[in-house]
Amino acid sequence: MARKAGSADLPLHGGHVPRWLADRMTRLGAVMSEAIVHHYGRDELLRRLANPFWFQSFGAVMGMDWHSSGITTSVIGALKRGLAPLSHELGIHICGGRGKHSRETPQELVSIGDRVGIDGAALAKASRLVAKVDSAAVQDGFDLYLHGFIVTDDGKWTVVQQGMNGGRKQARRYHWLSEGLTSFVDDPHTAIEGAGQGEIINLADRRAEPSRLAQIDILTTLGPDKIAREFSAHETGREPQLMAAVAQPLLPHLVMPAHHDVRSSDVIARRLHGNLAAAADRGP
Repeated sequence: MARKAGSADLPLHGGHVPRWLADRMTRLGAVMSEAIVHHYGRDELLRRLANPFWFQSFGAVMGMDWHSSGITTSVIGALKRGLAPLSHELGIHICGGRGKHSRETPQELVSIGDRVGIDGAALAKASRLVAKVDSAAVQDGFDLYLHGFIVTDDGKWTVVQQGMNGGRKQARRYHWLSEGLTSFVDDPHTAIEGAGQGEIINLADRRAEPSRLAQIDILTTLGPDKIAREFSAHETGREPQLMAAVAQPLLPHLVMPAHHDVRSSDVIARRLHGNLAAAADRGP
């Protein structure tokens, strides 16, 4: 049903995108997406949006700051505005967004389902589960505030959502793609990537299944009063037992610097010539 496709750590910026830039991003994002769909198909656009490196590059080409956390908000917003008039032609729909718009995602999906003939209720459930995994099952210090759901007429989807850590002035973007695994709680991420900041709770790890089952069993058999007493009795002097590390394949993970200017250290020299050659050969 779903698998995590990658993540990105970005400096957290405030402020607003000026109207003139938002309008240009809307027009450019729409025509670029339309070209990708016509040349490579809708599934390919979903795959690209689910790649944290491609998504960041996409936002930079559209005109947003190359390293900013604002790329996530501005790209989702621009695509939602720009692709809405093309949804019947392309069969792609952008739902959700930042703040209150993220909470409207389930109803948007139900409405789309009724309109195009797919299971909108199942899509709404997937939206809630993806958000719940990254906010509750994975407790890594980032609070979600943006949820973008991109769905096609045949029910395939990509989710791009972002959380913030105000203390670290950092944002983390999470990417999902609706192909691969059959469970949201048994390794949907394949891996979780990020800067080391101590222990985190990851109940979406397959190794955590005994813990998930035990939590439910304890709650139903002991009740809250006895659980509280047991916790108090064992709180002092207990060392946490860590599960043995298991090698897992790494997902794409992008880390952007805090400085605004592009420095020589930000450029990968071995790729520069190839990029310039491709640009010269293919044109804009």
